[in-house]
Amino acid sequence: MEQWPGSATIIAVRSQGTRDGRPVDETRYYVTSLRTSAKALLRQVRNRWSIENSWHWVRDVALREDAHRYREANGVQIVAMLRTMAINSLRLNGIWSVTEGIAALAHDIKGLLMLLGWRKPATAQPSG
Repeated sequence: MEQWPGSATIIAVRSQGTRDGRPVDETRYYVTSLRTSAKALLRQVRNRWSIENSWHWVRDVALREDAHRYREANGVQIVAMLRTMAINSLRLNGIWSVTEGIAALAHDIKGLLMLLGWRKPATAQPSG
């Protein structure tokens, strides 16, 4: 505890499962200043990883956000907003795998426009 002044708890969370078809058994350690129950701490850890897996990982891996090297501040903000809109549009339409959604819609302009809520405009009737 003397290495982390102000810390209240050091916890270890063991995760078991499979990743890429291989068994995984990992222990992650957390240091926190929260003074609460073990269940509440586990809920905090799960919430943190839920955000990481559903949002940050998608942006970093599926959309390769970290690989882009934009120079202008406006360009960075605009492209980040477009990525956010793409992720949200896919998820609002029940497509949770961004990679699969991109693959399905990459060459389907009508499908993409439908996903975004675009409808063919009504044609004007001649008055007469």
